[in-house]
Amino acid sequence: MPSALDTLFADLLALQQESAEAIPPIHLWTPDLSGDIDIFVDRQGRWIHEGGEIKRPALVKLFASILIWEEGDYFLVTPVEKWRIRVEVAPLFVVAARRETRDAVQAIVLTTATDDQVLVDAQHPLWLGPQSDSGEALPMVTVRNSIQALISRNVFYQLVDWAAEEADINSCSELFISSMGSRFSLGQL
Repeated sequence: MPSALDTLFADLLALQQESAEAIPPIHLWTPDLSGDIDIFVDRQGRWIHEGGEIKRPALVKLFASILIWEEGDYFLVTPVEKWRIRVEVAPLFVVAARRETRDAVQAIVLTTATDDQVLVDAQHPLWLGPQSDSGEALPMVTVRNSIQALISRNVFYQLVDWAAEEADINSCSELFISSMGSRFSLGQL
């Protein structure tokens, strides 16, 4: 039985479902490891092959659609091959955000550079992840099947603008953003 939030945001959930259904059935593919391939995903979500950036968006989108995460590594899989790739921070990169408010409930939808649509909720949480070179925690979101996306700086600032500040009993202030009835910390002030 759908919850009130599921009914309220049915169109956004359908958009996310369409995005997920565009992914091949990689969960059914279990080939043995074929080896390592010289593909590297940098911090800005650029896919690099043998030192040169892959410039064709359709090819990057295809690679992102056959990506899996297993035991701390990322792999590109097909029904018969499995190739390990290197990833600097996260294989996907969030480039846009929008919010919708209905009946005083907010929903945040994030879009990756590979056109994944992510409705931030308990199953697709927003969180502060690994440290950057400067020591700052990096904003991340879980997109699908344990695949993470780094949130671009401009999108993170947009989320901060939408966030609410709260102070705890020790007078420490923290920013929170809500989406689909869940709260997510954007860090302490």
